[in-house]
Amino acid sequence: MAKELEKVDVVTIGAGWTGGIVSAETTKEGLKVKSLERGPYRDTNDYQHVHDELKYAVRYELMQDASKETLTFRNKRDERALPIRRFGSFLPGQGRGGAGTHWNGQTDRYMKYDFEIKSMTEDKYGKDKLSEDDGFMYRDWGITFDDMEPYYDTFEKTAGVSGEENPLGEKRSSPYPNPPMVKTKTLKMFEDAAKELELHPIMMPSSNMSQNYVNPDGETLNQCQYCAFCERFACEYDAKATPDVTVLKTAERTGNHEIRYNSNVTEIVTDKDDKKKVIGVKFIDTETHEEYFQPADIVVLSSFVFSNYKLLAVSDIGKQYDPETGKGTLGSHYCYQTGLGATGFFDDQFNTFMGAGALGMILDDFNGDNFEHEDLDFIHGGSIHFTQTGSRPILTNVVKEDTPSWGKDFKDESVNNFTRTLEVYTMAHTGPHRDNYLSLDPTYKDAYGNPQVRLTYNWTEKDNARNKYLVKQCEEILKKMGAKHIDVEDGDIGDYDIVPYQSTNLAGGTPMGDDPKNSVVNTWLQHWDRDNLFVVGSSAFVHNSGNNPTGTVCALAYRCAEGVINYHKDNKRLEK
Repeated sequence: MAKELEKVDVVTIGAGWTGGIVSAETTKEGLKVKSLERGPYRDTNDYQHVHDELKYAVRYELMQDASKETLTFRNKRDERALPIRRFGSFLPGQGRGGAGTHWNGQTDRYMKYDFEIKSMTEDKYGKDKLSEDDGFMYRDWGITFDDMEPYYDTFEKTAGVSGEENPLGEKRSSPYPNPPMVKTKTLKMFEDAAKELELHPIMMPSSNMSQNYVNPDGETLNQCQYCAFCERFACEYDAKATPDVTVLKTAERTGNHEIRYNSNVTEIVTDKDDKKKVIGVKFIDTETHEEYFQPADIVVLSSFVFSNYKLLAVSDIGKQYDPETGKGTLGSHYCYQTGLGATGFFDDQFNTFMGAGALGMILDDFNGDNFEHEDLDFIHGGSIHFTQTGSRPILTNVVKEDTPSWGKDFKDESVNNFTRTLEVYTMAHTGPHRDNYLSLDPTYKDAYGNPQVRLTYNWTEKDNARNKYLVKQCEEILKKMGAKHIDVEDGDIGDYDIVPYQSTNLAGGTPMGDDPKNSVVNTWLQHWDRDNLFVVGSSAFVHNSGNNPTGTVCALAYRCAEGVINYHKDNKRLEK
């Protein structure tokens, strides 16, 4: 029998960016909020002077424990899915701050085109531009960029984003709160080359601080030291905007917020007398193995893509998507991102061992519909990136493609190239497809007795066509930068492989929209079937973009928080 705890106004599942934002905004309004976080408590003191690539980058100190909860994977529906024993392709976090603790800080906005992709594509190119599968799966989000802009602005001020105006971007209501980061020699090389090609490079919008900053909630962030330990690491200087140094502090300072750590949620409980409401959640204390029931007026799912989907599925909330019939919405619209490019080898040495997670330049000339697609067999595109995130001895070991994988030649190439290689790469859109989706695995269970999530996913022909186009642009820029040798990744990448790391930028599974027939949540992230249940995160995306998703995730979290507050006041379903 689960032990029942004292009721709260709001319970969030997870204490990362989304859970932290909802907690901060609702507690400022006087609501009592509890966050259930399956990982441990950690803060900046735990990261002082710990530049340990093996512990954090290789052995995943900040990541989800795959021995307790993982997922199974297959490329096609007729294959047997097998468990992932060690995360590779993506890296879900756990513990205070969630994946927001180990992110790079790249803080883009999505484009107007992203939110209205189906209607804008068909208006410009006609309905034939989308294939039968595309036309079935692609749709608008039910919300526009203009609707989202105020929430983007709020998050960028909370995170102290360092950046500059994008000539290809949408209209901003205010400038970035901080100036861009330092433009290094390599970034200047990229900028000059891109401009020679008549492209529009800008400094990457960065949640690494270019200067000391106090955000609107009074939280202090320090100037970045360019130590090159950002992605897969927490910041020891409080110089990277993360949930634990911003919104979680803000929420806790109100006196209305509590985080309960080592608490793995296993079920969302529906009211037996009112099937349109939930009454709380069940969770397991992972240290004592005791089961608890946390009652709440409002439940907010604010965890990673797979966990948001899973908790709805195991709690029998919503209708599972069926690829055979196309019916159901839960588990649909799962998308990923591709990150291919080209590597240039130079005679000169560069200080690439220094850097920061979002120290870089970016251009959107080949993103969205910023270029003509009439004669191309794909839609959308990707941003082109050049970053100086830091070179480290274990995972940064670049050699030419024809170099032996061991022996003297391998060692000589490794040493020589350590600070003489530069990569230009793309972060590319992928769209929804009928055969790419999430479901519950019928065989494998997690440590708490629930089914594991089953991922069915593969690249499409359009993904390969888009990749081939984009890597050519990367190669052209490296030529202009003066590389003496260039290795270009093959755009035709075959079957999706779950083993090598590619991106943590996942999307879909609980897609949003303005029609319950094709979405799981409405545009306030409120579940169509449960009035007091909200689901926020990139699981709500209808497709993935050619930009980093964190800015959009957090903008949606601010919108969700507004919806939670309004629902708590009126106890009525929200309208757009």
